[in-house]
Amino acid sequence: MGLTENDIKRINELSHKSKAEGLTDEEKAEQKKLREEYVAAIKGNIRSQLENTKVVDENGNEVDLKRRKDV
Repeated sequence: MGLTENDIKRINELSHKSKAEGLTDEEKAEQKKLREEYVAAIKGNIRSQLENTKVVDENGNEVDLKRRKDV
């Protein structure tokens, strides 16, 4: 399941509350989970963009970007 607009709002709410007054253990766990989901979504978006990107090699040929095997 993807991140919703409400999830983003909640991440920001928890961030502001953390700076202002601190978080409960439950809120810290929620914040960690939401942040992990956010990072995964960003990585997925970037990966998708790169998989659909072509570069031009030194001979003028369009080449698909390939995923490195060590990643």
